[in-house]
Amino acid sequence: MIWIWIAFISLVLLMLALDLGVFNRKAHVFSVKEALTWSAVWFTLGMAFAVFVYFAYEAQWFNLGSAIDAVDGLRNDGSSATEKYLTGYVVEKSLSVDNIFVIALIFSFFSVPPLYQHRVLFWGILGALLLRGAMIALGAKLITEFHWVLYLFAAFLILTALRMLFFKTEHVDPDKNVVVRFTRRLLPVTSRFHGEHFFVRAGAPASYELEFPGAAAVRDDVVEKAGRGTLLLTPLALALVMVETTDIIFAVDSIPAIFAITSDPFLVFTSNVFAILGLRSLYFALAGMVSKFRYLKASLALVLLVVGIKMMLAEWLKLTLGKHFNLYLLTVVILILAAGVAASLFADRRKG
Repeated sequence: MIWIWIAFISLVLLMLALDLGVFNRKAHVFSVKEALTWSAVWFTLGMAFAVFVYFAYEAQWFNLGSAIDAVDGLRNDGSSATEKYLTGYVVEKSLSVDNIFVIALIFSFFSVPPLYQHRVLFWGILGALLLRGAMIALGAKLITEFHWVLYLFAAFLILTALRMLFFKTEHVDPDKNVVVRFTRRLLPVTSRFHGEHFFVRAGAPASYELEFPGAAAVRDDVVEKAGRGTLLLTPLALALVMVETTDIIFAVDSIPAIFAITSDPFLVFTSNVFAILGLRSLYFALAGMVSKFRYLKASLALVLLVVGIKMMLAEWLKLTLGKHFNLYLLTVVILILAAGVAASLFADRRKG
């Protein structure tokens, strides 16, 4: 069983290495066309992996599907495993869209140039993968040993959905964020960007000096106070800290949501990974259009509500709809999201 984990993680690391080291080695501004192309690439990879899931669980390669799934009390064969993987992928992908809204605000607050946004998102997503892996391992162990934890997850999802539907959620000012304030105390922060660097030594030229040799130096009070040679954080590092912090908050919602579908750690982790890997390109494709999707947050709240209710009534749904009831859940989730997008576009067209 451990070999399939090693192989999958190696595949992910290879894809990330190719992404940053080959295809996006030089910093550049992503066009919408390029972002859509990469979104299609990541989506294709995610769907191709669904084919692998089917055959792997159907033939029980590497002992996949040999254990009982605590959510529905059944062993996962090829069909049920694929349904759960795809449902988890769609749920995680839809919830990550809400994350895009927050990332856009973070980049706007720190005035991160579009040239450097891809680098922040790359390292932010790498950190998110490590965090999700730890949370999934813990969640799977809890569910295996304490089945009643599923009902706590369900209640949490339902309450979160109701809060999103009926209460306005204001985004916290990054300057008031506890993690950001602690980071500022830990290391001094330069007021200027220094290329793609997260750290810089005091006295190093600012980013525009690196790009335009001979430009006049601009005074930086933080550099002068710290003294030459002191290690400093750049605003790009603060943006990365904020992106990682918000992912922790969003993971608290998305991890219980995926455990509502399956407790199989391999299905949970792989569906999460492929959904997150496409987040960067999805951000560049949608960042300029976030204001158009006014009803998307309500759609995401309804998705959480449906998933929470499904987790609460899993036994009854299995008896009523049969063992493939996750397929119905997948259909409902897609319809809710499609309705939210359609309503947003219709409202925007009427307003225009």
